[in-house]
Amino acid sequence: MAWTRCSWVNDDSLYVAYHDEEWGVPVRDDRRLYEMLVLEGAQAGLSWYTILKKREAYRRAFDGFDPDRIARYDDKKIASLLEDPGIVRNRLKVQAAIGNARAWLDLRESGIRFSEFLWAFSGGAPVVNAWCRLEDVPAATPVSEAMSRALKARGFRFVGPTICYAFMQAVGMVNDHVTSCFRWKQCQGLVEDAH
Repeated sequence: MAWTRCSWVNDDSLYVAYHDEEWGVPVRDDRRLYEMLVLEGAQAGLSWYTILKKREAYRRAFDGFDPDRIARYDDKKIASLLEDPGIVRNRLKVQAAIGNARAWLDLRESGIRFSEFLWAFSGGAPVVNAWCRLEDVPAATPVSEAMSRALKARGFRFVGPTICYAFMQAVGMVNDHVTSCFRWKQCQGLVEDAH
């Protein structure tokens, strides 16, 4: 049986699995949210497909996205990351990942869970949109702009409004599967199950 999917998905099995199993599914794990924020920042100027193909290399290079370890990276580690062909070797993006780990730790030390901080922007629950066409889906919203400002105020980088909105879509803060996609209804069910 052929499923109707969002038109941004190509036929690569990795991409299909990401769309069918991950994209739009609510994530509340602090470390996983940090990982996705770093990967969405790495995507800036590139395609998500490019980053998805590099995700396992990122997990290896960045110690499983452990903010406690990443926050301690020094110049030697940065140099080795910039030599790693498995990741995007952009100094600003690598430094942002490290700075974001430090900002993540600062948030935790202030008694705020990363998931609580982020999910507050969607009212604590996923927003279900009902877009009929991919062209209708916004690149950014007032909510992603507010999230971007708040993250920047906390010291996070590579968190512009467009990156924040892509992040919100990926971690299920918004359901932006188009209504003809089989996952739109399924992800909506995940929203309903959460209440």
